[in-house]
Amino acid sequence: MSDSVSDCTEPRRSTVTEAEVEALVHGICFKTGPPRLLGVEVEWLVHELRAPWLPVPPERLEAAYAALRAVPLSSALTVEPGGQLELSSAPAASLMECVRSVSADLDAVRATLRETGLGLSGYGQDPWNPPSRYLHEPRYDAMESYLDRAGPEGRAMMCTSASVQVCVDAGYEEPGPLGHGRRWWLAHQLGPVLVAAFAHSPMARGRRTGWRSTRQSLWTAMDPGRTDAPPLDGDPRAAWARHVLDAPVMCVRAPEGPWDVPEGMTFRDWTRSGSPPAREDLDYHMTTLFPPVRPRGHLELRMIDAQPGEDGWIVPLAVTAALFDDPNAAEIAYRTVKPLAERAGTDRAPRNPLWRDAARLGLADPELREAAAICFAAAYEALPRLGASTEVLDAVAEFADRYVARGRCPADDLLGADRAQHEGRSDNRSGTRSDGRSEARSDGRSSGRFDGKDISS
Repeated sequence: MSDSVSDCTEPRRSTVTEAEVEALVHGICFKTGPPRLLGVEVEWLVHELRAPWLPVPPERLEAAYAALRAVPLSSALTVEPGGQLELSSAPAASLMECVRSVSADLDAVRATLRETGLGLSGYGQDPWNPPSRYLHEPRYDAMESYLDRAGPEGRAMMCTSASVQVCVDAGYEEPGPLGHGRRWWLAHQLGPVLVAAFAHSPMARGRRTGWRSTRQSLWTAMDPGRTDAPPLDGDPRAAWARHVLDAPVMCVRAPEGPWDVPEGMTFRDWTRSGSPPAREDLDYHMTTLFPPVRPRGHLELRMIDAQPGEDGWIVPLAVTAALFDDPNAAEIAYRTVKPLAERAGTDRAPRNPLWRDAARLGLADPELREAAAICFAAAYEALPRLGASTEVLDAVAEFADRYVARGRCPADDLLGADRAQHEGRSDNRSGTRSDGRSEARSDGRSSGRFDGKDISS
């Protein structure tokens, strides 16, 4: 389920017209039926085991990934532009099948990485290092050139961010709590609650950013034609088809040499040009769109930060699955977030006030805290009906008690660690020790900056 390969595929054909694009997108990106399959994509920052705040040299990453390619996995393993590692599960028939499969793969990945002195960290945004591209391929060269036009946020997204992306079926064709129209709407209105509850990226380059989810702030600041959701006031299929056609073309692939990065050309413009795109160009174009919810036959929820701990990813997977696939929990979630839609206003996600407040404040926002508490309770009650194990139930309950009930999110742990370090060094802000001598650090960082030694996973 990686961004590099589209799930919206059919046999290749010749060039496509505007009308054909609408028909293709309309027909293949919302595959309806009873919700029964579930998937998850977990991204990780790769770090030095002994000094997780130090960047890993490219040659060490290459050696580690070469070793990982020989490891048999159920999930697809891919590498992101900055060297982040991603595991994309196979579609699972149940929550526990998905949990067991990905957990086993992660155990194998971690064991292989340990042999090379490396480990995995679950942060939505690298707390320490600036963007540095590991992969130099035509896709990412073109993506960087395109995103640079709007500002530096694109490079940070490519190279220093990581997430937990939950994939649920599109739902039934008919109305109701499991209908595809309701699930599409719910994904966008529940999205801010998930952003706030699981925010885990308040730091960048060793300093606070002012956001609980810096990762989400990057998406908000990037090209809206690429990262905005379509309008929610109509048929989801028609709205997505129009969105695909009106989105800017990021790049035009070439068999050799650099790819062209057009300026100001939408896919609709391309279909009306003298050299219209082929079907495979449409498939590729859709992999370059990054809205918070992306239909790829299923619904891909892209708004959750990577989580702390080896198994932190299981909680957002379990909670999201319960709120979408259990009818009672889905109805409670719908009623809970419906009042929040007024606060979102008419602006599209993730650029509207509700999404921004979720990213900036997390569960310190009273309305989001109340909504999260209700949704977590509904999910916890529903999870046994989905076959969740005692371990999964305990993990959800512990997260709800530690964070949701207290109006906190994982980002607050990082901010607390940074605050403690800063206060502990308040006597040394000038860079001198209590005996008056200059204080030096082997990593070259100033003594008042976050080093994360105690909170790295």
